Amino acid sequence: MADEPLVKKHRKIQREQAGKDSKPAAKKSTAAVQAGARRQPVQKSGEKLAKPGREADMKLQPRFMAPDYQGSRKLAGMSTIVTGGDSGIGRAVAVLFAREGADVAIVYLSSDEDAQETKSRIEAEGTRCILIKGDVRRSAFCERAVERTVKAFGKLDVLVNNAAFQMHADQLEDISDERMDLTLQTNIGGYMRMARAALPHMKEGGSIVNTGSRTGLQGSKNLIDYSATKGAIHAFTKALALNVIGRGIRVNCVAPGPVWTPLNPADKPAADVKKFGKETDFKRVAQPEELSPAYVFLASPVCAGYITGIVLPVTGSVAAI
Repeated sequence: MADEPLVKKHRKIQREQAGKDSKPAAKKSTAAVQAGARRQPVQKSGEKLAKPGREADMKLQPRFMAPDYQGSRKLAGMSTIVTGGDSGIGRAVAVLFAREGADVAIVYLSSDEDAQETKSRIEAEGTRCILIKGDVRRSAFCERAVERTVKAFGKLDVLVNNAAFQMHADQLEDISDERMDLTLQTNIGGYMRMARAALPHMKEGGSIVNTGSRTGLQGSKNLIDYSATKGAIHAFTKALALNVIGRGIRVNCVAPGPVWTPLNPADKPAADVKKFGKETDFKRVAQPEELSPAYVFLASPVCAGYITGIVLPVTGSVAAI
């Protein structure tokens, strides 16, 4: 026989909740969330850049200096390479690596002006920087880039794979073989070639940090080939981590959400650029300086010496994975 007092309690709670349900729902806030050290821009210009996209040409300049971030020698004396380091996330990572005491080799495709600006910012932090211009789709270039870094700095401790190509498409049928090859060979082929060139020079305590994406976790209906490469990068990270763990080398990945870099104004229509990032729980796009500390964390043996094979989502949303 049912416990009558307990049944009454169930029904009393049901009536109370029904009363609450009948009240008008509170309006959900549409305001952008600010939870960092300083307030970040919310409104974006609807701008459009020519490929591959120069940071120097952006109307709203990305924030990469992280002025509230205080270095503490986490990467002191290390030799590092950052591909796609002339702008965007790569530039922000390179600056913080320098602030943590690392020398930085910037590998970039074409934007000399952006690369020189990044170099000046790195040197202002008190460490050395070299610029290496070329195409990570080419094995010979990847090998030369590593050799130049080792010659300049005497060793190689950290590789950040970050160079990328992205272009939207409404349907798979719109993606030509030429474009598919460019996306695949830049985004995953380039990562594998750079890692292959770097590993013979890396010793115990070294690390590789790859740039993945929320699109590799969740997909994107208009970035089919790009999403496929980012998912591949996540799998590559885990596979390579297993492969080299016995050598004392760690391999990890950061999976950013929407970030204000030249990549997106050089891809999306201007109207879409203006809305970029509003779909996140933070209701705004991230700035590169909000991503770069994650790379420092994963690169530093002091911080992440017992971490390998992870994909760290920095997406601005709760349901990242």
